[in-house]
Amino acid sequence: MMRNLSAIQIGSIEIFCKAAEMSSFSAAAEALGLTPASVSRSVKRIEERLGVRLFSRSTRNVRLSAEGEVYWRECRQALGQIEEAERIITGQQQAPGGLLRVSAGTLYANYRLLPLLHRFIEAYPQIELELSLSNRVIDIIDEEYDVAIRIGTPQDSRLIAHPLEDAPVGIYATPAYLGRRGIPRTLDDLARHDCLQFILPTTGRPMPWILRTSDGAEIDHLFRSPFRVLDDPSGCISWGLAGGGLFQTYRFIAKEAVANGRLVEVLSAYGGRSRRFSVIYPQNRHLSARVRAFVDFLRDTRTG
Repeated sequence: MMRNLSAIQIGSIEIFCKAAEMSSFSAAAEALGLTPASVSRSVKRIEERLGVRLFSRSTRNVRLSAEGEVYWRECRQALGQIEEAERIITGQQQAPGGLLRVSAGTLYANYRLLPLLHRFIEAYPQIELELSLSNRVIDIIDEEYDVAIRIGTPQDSRLIAHPLEDAPVGIYATPAYLGRRGIPRTLDDLARHDCLQFILPTTGRPMPWILRTSDGAEIDHLFRSPFRVLDDPSGCISWGLAGGGLFQTYRFIAKEAVANGRLVEVLSAYGGRSRRFSVIYPQNRHLSARVRAFVDFLRDTRTG
């Protein structure tokens, strides 16, 4: 049976969320125009109703208990849904606005996302954009991002994912490097070449080169190279463009350099595989207008 919440209980939940956010009853009281004693009473009423302690208290501050963390996360989402529902009903979301926090990997951001953002900003001038460009796999919910663009499809049931594109990859080098070291024809030839390797920041392991044989078998080519790049795969591209060796990257990145002769694709007989990029966001009954606008923009835009 659904528990009925009074206006007083909802108000107490709002006070609790503010205290959790600020880790202080007195700071929450000041922000809300209340007294610290009233904040403490509100929190105590919730604790008595639930039969759990939501905070660990000390003389200097308060810290959420394990139960408090769960309650705060769910209450914050519920209050956001209520606020969004009221905005929709009152028509305040005709023009999406507010802060939109987006996380994206550096390669996709620099070569796909950032070149398009001026069009999004022109269409939605009331949206404030905050971009985090990082190859670390963030926790979109715990770190409070609205949207993330990532490789693959997340297995987290709390997230919704929409595919953006399947991006083919290739192996490339400069003509000068190939003139010095020769052109590899088989996978065995790679052992005699300088292969520039990207180390995944989340796992500390090498990112495999993905290949396909002539009979269609897919290969995740793992190897250990003396030439490694940490944190940002664009380092492999810059290193390779300077003649440092072979590297694997997306064709949408290499195509201009191939067209003007700065790069040559090798081992194309092993090509044909791709990585999927998806836009993901937390599952939420009332998706905010700014998130909806951004996701629809990405899905509708053809990057070519």
